[in-house]
Amino acid sequence: MKQAIVIRTDLHMSTGKLAVQACHASVAAVLCAGADVLRSWDTDGQTKIALAVDSLRELETLKAQCEAMEIIHALIADAGRTEWRLAQSPRLPSAQRKTRQLTGSLALFHF
Repeated sequence: MKQAIVIRTDLHMSTGKLAVQACHASVAAVLCAGADVLRSWDTDGQTKIALAVDSLRELETLKAQCEAMEIIHALIADAGRTEWRLAQSPRLPSAQRKTRQLTGSLALFHF
């Protein structure tokens, strides 16, 4: 069993943002899966593959095909929180503030 993570190339995301969005998609799909599917995927090594599409239309076509074939899937829409500047940051809950304090001086990952 393999999880296919499909990424839109037309968005020109930074490497760090792309990694975060791929993680969101992976976790969201896993949360939609039943226990038997998860056990099988885990036993198979949690295999993942990253694939590319050129547009939202192409991604929506794949989503429709997943629905028609009853394939577990998740479509992620960016909430705009993965790349932020300190000057623009809103008031953060305690755990987020502590994380910001610990990692705030680190640069965003860019490849």
